[in-house]
Amino acid sequence: MTYGKQISTNKTSAYQRNHNVVTVGVMKTGLGPVSNLIAVLLIICLLGLLYLTQVTKTNTLGYTINNLTTQQQQLKEQYASLQVQASRQQGLDKVQNSSVATAMPPVTPTATVTN
Repeated sequence: MTYGKQISTNKTSAYQRNHNVVTVGVMKTGLGPVSNLIAVLLIICLLGLLYLTQVTKTNTLGYTINNLTTQQQQLKEQYASLQVQASRQQGLDKVQNSSVATAMPPVTPTATVTN
């Protein structure tokens, strides 16, 4: 007797009462539990890597903004200092020789206060 591929090769169990002679294989359509675990771990690792890159980018931009803000403050202080220097360098001589100062009448002291 010749048996097909699907018939059990164990002859003693194949001819017992209430036993099927033909074995039907069930096709699995999904992944196994180990493959599912590996896939979930891989997705978690990728999400973690994405999170870390976003945090690093945010921190880098924060440092850049902080440096630019500090530089802006220093430039404002330097500008104020340069304005003070410019007003000092205009000098009293330039103010005395202006047309407004020459049009003013001279003032002479009338009395002296002593203690």
